[in-house]
Amino acid sequence: VVSLKAFSKFENTAEALEAATKLLESAPSKGLRKFLRAHCDGETLGVADSKLGNAIKEKLKIDCVHNNAVMELLRGVRTQLTELISGLGAQDLAPMSLGLSHSLSRYKLKFSADKVDTMIVQAIGLLDDLDKELNTYAMRVREWYGWHFPELTKIIQDNIMYAKAVKLMGDRANAAKLDFSEVLPEEVETELKEAAVISMGTEISDLDLMNIKDLCDQVLNLSEYRAQLYDYLKSRMNTVAPNLTALVGELVGARLIAHGGSLINLAKQPGSTVQILGAEKALFRALKTKHSTPKYGLIYHASLVGQAAPKHKGKISRSLAAKAALAIRCDALGDDQDNTMGLENRAKLEARLRALEGKELGRSAGSAKGKPKIEVYDKDRKKGAGLITPAKTYNPAADSVLSQITNTAALDEQDTVPKKKKKVEAELPQIEKAAEVPAIEAKKEKKKKKKKVDKEAGLPTNENEPESEEPTEKEKKKHQTEDVENAEVGENEKK
Repeated sequence: VVSLKAFSKFENTAEALEAATKLLESAPSKGLRKFLRAHCDGETLGVADSKLGNAIKEKLKIDCVHNNAVMELLRGVRTQLTELISGLGAQDLAPMSLGLSHSLSRYKLKFSADKVDTMIVQAIGLLDDLDKELNTYAMRVREWYGWHFPELTKIIQDNIMYAKAVKLMGDRANAAKLDFSEVLPEEVETELKEAAVISMGTEISDLDLMNIKDLCDQVLNLSEYRAQLYDYLKSRMNTVAPNLTALVGELVGARLIAHGGSLINLAKQPGSTVQILGAEKALFRALKTKHSTPKYGLIYHASLVGQAAPKHKGKISRSLAAKAALAIRCDALGDDQDNTMGLENRAKLEARLRALEGKELGRSAGSAKGKPKIEVYDKDRKKGAGLITPAKTYNPAADSVLSQITNTAALDEQDTVPKKKKKVEAELPQIEKAAEVPAIEAKKEKKKKKKKVDKEAGLPTNENEPESEEPTEKEKKKHQTEDVENAEVGENEKK
């Protein structure tokens, strides 16, 4: 049904890989464009990819067809490729296809020997595990050897120095005749030899000592391997993420990459996420309980945040996270392999930290601008004008006695009483007088009636009794008590 019109082979695998990747992106490669111009001018071309057909039509002005019939035809061509192309055997086609597919897969993964962040993730994980193991082993050495020489635990604090000393010394009886100058400082060595003489530890057999020394060897070997791994991690971090390393250091940078999964994944995160990376538990707990969210995660261990005062740590960690996000993107997606951007940003952050600390110092000096105004003290000089006033002398008239205090207190009370209350107080005595007048008149009428009755009955009356309007002593006392009661009522109302 079909026959071969033209065929062009690739010179090497690199050329084939380039052409295949272009086809995956629906774009014709340079070799394909050249081939089509030479053999398909004025013809209709069947294509398996409609996007590729559109690109060919735009660039080369060749009509392209994409339908089910074309797809079926291409399937048949692929099946009969060895018959259509002379000199191509089935045994050659399979390895060539396999080699090309491997190259294509590697290219699609964007595999690069320089950007191997997987190695960093594994190295930092192993470093953390080594630290845990070292700590466990060292504590075991202390506990085990502590039965024989318990005082040594307090004398030597460092785990590695402790293991070296135990390995060299063995039985504590040997301490007096040994030289520890290569392992310990002079003052610690003297203290150790003094303690070995008066130690309260139990005796220990040679077999036990041999096992303890083997454990010390394990601790020392692990510490050496950890140092080598740390050097490896430093070199990888400076190669893969130089800008991030310049900003936050090798360990913090490696932990951020490990937490993000890879450098590319970390580059997709905003600065706010980089800031709290590693504090997810605290973040979700804060959101659930409606408390304040954490200010920093893994970035807290960076040297810049460590330098800052506690009140500035939040601000510096936010600024550092923003700059670190830029540095990560530059490392992951940029072409430059130097750390100039990271060093510049670090200098800016250090300047900001100094500015923050300087601002706080200025405020505490008593001026908003940070420069306190210093004036020469002169007690007799007035502000503004240059007049000199005499110093104040003691005023004996200001001394107060009890009566003056009470009078002034009463006056103050009167001043503080509101106008409405004053008005009410002024009206009170008038009401009382109005109430007293009818009572006095009623008493007078009673007396007149009594006299009249006495006259009719023929009883003697006291003619000399004054009929004046003045009340008797009893009535006066009664009025006084009423006045006092009314005054008390008035005072209560006032209160």
